[in-house]
Amino acid sequence: MTAKTILITGAGSGFGKGAAIGMARNGHSIIATVHVSSQVTPLREEVAALGLSDKIRVERLDLTDPYDIKQAQKWDFDVLWNNAGMGEAGPVWEIPIELVRRNYEVNVFLPLQLTQGVVQRWVREGKKGKVVFTSSMGGLFTPANWGTYVSTKHALEAFAEAMQQELAAYGIKVQTINPGAYYTGYNETMADNPFRWLDDAVNFTKRADLRKGFDDFFATPEGRMDPQEMIDRMIEIVPADTGKFRNVVPKKIEDMLRNHQLAAWDNQI
Repeated sequence: MTAKTILITGAGSGFGKGAAIGMARNGHSIIATVHVSSQVTPLREEVAALGLSDKIRVERLDLTDPYDIKQAQKWDFDVLWNNAGMGEAGPVWEIPIELVRRNYEVNVFLPLQLTQGVVQRWVREGKKGKVVFTSSMGGLFTPANWGTYVSTKHALEAFAEAMQQELAAYGIKVQTINPGAYYTGYNETMADNPFRWLDDAVNFTKRADLRKGFDDFFATPEGRMDPQEMIDRMIEIVPADTGKFRNVVPKKIEDMLRNHQLAAWDNQI
């Protein structure tokens, strides 16, 4: 594998940060972008302490800022990894619609806007690059009370599958990565979000019942998996010239999703 220059969104923490460091140690050049300005200097200092300043460039890329997007679209890189995202949880039949719209804006529309500008430039220049989307195990099935977030990942799956076909003639590759519920703090924070608006005096879904459901899931082994396993796979997948279009990790989650999709054909109302 030749050394790549890789732009990562959402590299301030979690998978993005861990994989950025790992890929830099493997010889790749990383543009690690973070959501807010206050994350830039601490990450630059951490990169310097690791002796990786020559391999990792830290920049702010707030997807909600159109000037940040325009600037990033001008940078020179071989792989665009759309990793940034946020999530709204809670019952779909009661969640405020403005929260659903915002989740789609951050997880779907803004990454698509960034990606369109990048791949259109690549096509004009004849560059054979690669686009990777961080989807989710939730991009392939829908558990109750996670419907808003996972529906954004369903949308990313559709866009990625379409782009894989549309861009193949230009030599541009497209992949998704579908992590299980690794214990990065991302899912746990998402599970807190409904309690901003859920009101026992107004809503049918009761706060204590929803909290118990979330807590019960996070208490299972499937809800507390070590994220280093996923980071190690991302370090391999993102820069690779070959590989599967869809990458579900770990294998037991891939098997679960395959069985779920087969069972969906016999699901009864």
